[in-house]
Amino acid sequence: MDNRQAVGSWLSGPRAAMEDAGADFGYRGEQLGLPEQGPGSIARPGRRLAALAVDWGLCLLIAYGLIADSYNEAAQVWGPLILLVLMVLTLGTVGCTPGKRLLGLRVVALGTGRVQPLRALLRTVLLFLALPALIWDRDGRGLHDRLAGTVEVRL
Repeated sequence: MDNRQAVGSWLSGPRAAMEDAGADFGYRGEQLGLPEQGPGSIARPGRRLAALAVDWGLCLLIAYGLIADSYNEAAQVWGPLILLVLMVLTLGTVGCTPGKRLLGLRVVALGTGRVQPLRALLRTVLLFLALPALIWDRDGRGLHDRLAGTVEVRL
């Protein structure tokens, strides 16, 4: 391996370096029995983050427009509380929040496919801790999804 290949594999990340060495990781979601592309495949991080931003904006709008006297109160107190309730209720009933629906995403439980309200509560509380959402496995699931037994897929 010359210097150019070594630098290229380093810039592409450890997964690419291991694949160059002959390791086969398969595609994201293969171990979970999900398709590689299209409906039912693992949702990409950009879409997931955009859906969360839409939901957060919606909750801030509700908090500032209906409840809070100031933007700071809306952003610090009511916005997160409304987001928590929104996520638990919508994920535990229809499987997607308004932001996820808008961007073509859905949260499903492994095995059953349907997210129960307690599982949605666990997933949401872990997501609010931020650390589980920043630790990902090779399938692209955050620690909050792994612990809740869920996966976010494309519609």
